[in-house]
Amino acid sequence: MTIFRKLSLIVTFTVGLFAVAAASFADSMMPGKGVTVRPIEGTVLEEMFQNEIVYRALKELGYEIAEPQQVEYQTIHLALGIGDGDFTTVHWDPLHLVFFEESGGAEKMTKFGDFISGALQGYLVDSVSYENGVQNLGDLKDPEIAKLFDADGNGTADLAGCVPGWGCERVIEHHLTEFELRDTVTHNQGAYNAIIAETVARHQAGEPIVYYTWTPFWVSGVLVPGQNVQWISVPYSSLPDDRQADTMYQGKELGFEVNTLRIVANNDFLNANPAARAVFELAELNINDVSAQNNRMRDGEDSVEDISRHVDEWIATNQETFDSWVEAGKKAGM
Repeated sequence: MTIFRKLSLIVTFTVGLFAVAAASFADSMMPGKGVTVRPIEGTVLEEMFQNEIVYRALKELGYEIAEPQQVEYQTIHLALGIGDGDFTTVHWDPLHLVFFEESGGAEKMTKFGDFISGALQGYLVDSVSYENGVQNLGDLKDPEIAKLFDADGNGTADLAGCVPGWGCERVIEHHLTEFELRDTVTHNQGAYNAIIAETVARHQAGEPIVYYTWTPFWVSGVLVPGQNVQWISVPYSSLPDDRQADTMYQGKELGFEVNTLRIVANNDFLNANPAARAVFELAELNINDVSAQNNRMRDGEDSVEDISRHVDEWIATNQETFDSWVEAGKKAGM
């Protein structure tokens, strides 16, 4: 073999080694390559913003995102527990604790971080009613007071309430029994946006209203707590299953704990995907950013294209934070 032939073979071999190394390095930068992630979402369109931000981070790591399943919140946890999905961003802690435990708990799933902190829930009335003395849900036990909030003429207060299966339903139903309100309050359930739209319309017509809501959500941008509506107390803290917890907020016994939205993922998925785990551990959104985006949807920017643009804008504004999630995923996947 000539010296030139030997040199040629050495160069070819060396180039080949560099190519393999480069390919290996590229793969380490895309640890999710070849993996399809199966997210599970709730049924509220306003949650699409927070979902999509996490999906974008996973895509940066090479993951393919399957068409998300959209189901009620108890079913989300059941699906994650049996491995019919990989993760969700809409676990309310502690509101969904029962759903989590009934679906296998920590043996099957893991909760992550403080994805969205400071989420409130509770009951509100219009400010005029509040100033006139209706400052506690227990006041509606009085039939004469309850009639003030009667929207359909049946003599009971119409409480705009919670969709079955959301978790808040269990607390509201417990309160109605615990505080002896069954004879004077009707818990209106169904499509929340439709029910609350009727409530907003009644308020705009100058009628008294009582309703349940949560934050972050667009409702509190239209019916603004502390301005045209007020949070009211419940007679005392009481939760389903004899659960003891602090439900006090700014001097009011709201009846619901302040919640944190957490990412919950199936443990088998996490064990196989340390890069995704790293993203879940770090992902965090400011609740005010979520509320502001929800208000934009309320104002008409509610198409898939609109929401995708909102996500683009959030990432651009928070690029350093977003990039830190991705970098952590890359390191974990190496």
